[in-house]
Amino acid sequence: MGDYEDRKDYAKGMLDQAPAHPEAWLQNWLEAARQADPEDYNAMTLSSIGEDGHPDARIVLLRDLTWDDGVPSLSFYTNYRSEKGRQLTAHPHAAVTFFWRELERQLRVRGQVEPLSPAESDRYFESRPRASRIGAWASEQSTAVEDRAALEQARQNMEARFPGDVPRPPHWGGYRLIASEVEFWQGRPGRLHDRFRFTREAGDWKVARLQP
Repeated sequence: MGDYEDRKDYAKGMLDQAPAHPEAWLQNWLEAARQADPEDYNAMTLSSIGEDGHPDARIVLLRDLTWDDGVPSLSFYTNYRSEKGRQLTAHPHAAVTFFWRELERQLRVRGQVEPLSPAESDRYFESRPRASRIGAWASEQSTAVEDRAALEQARQNMEARFPGDVPRPPHWGGYRLIASEVEFWQGRPGRLHDRFRFTREAGDWKVARLQP
């Protein structure tokens, strides 16, 4: 740190005129990110509020993007008993942030969070590799564990418990973040970046260009 000469200029894109609502940009940006980085394009930082009122953040994976009357919902999965699960139960609002280095783009989404239906969570859980399904049973996510050996023993216990099909644990499933605000950031030369924020008000989207 402290290397002030290690600076980068941004020149890979621009945003000129924004559409009336964010659907086209959101879908196009995700597809461009997938093509640029197929392995990690759906990694997003999920920010929530802890029981102490302090912010918290971690990386999760976007697993689905759906639209309901022009409103996007972003789905992800976790252990409901985890720290993030408890936080989202107590404060069901959150934000996610994507950063795509290859495209010099950032996407931010804020909104209300609600659990997915058991049927939706079941469908996704059944698509996971067996080892991941066993892991969902073996891990008491966010709690302390004595050592790695204890975690491996828990995995072995679950392997013995479920020699065949592995059902979804009742404490594991999905959430959807229903967007009320979507912000697109495109890096530009001289730090005069392009920023557009879409805000949903009374069922309609309002868009504004923001100063960088």
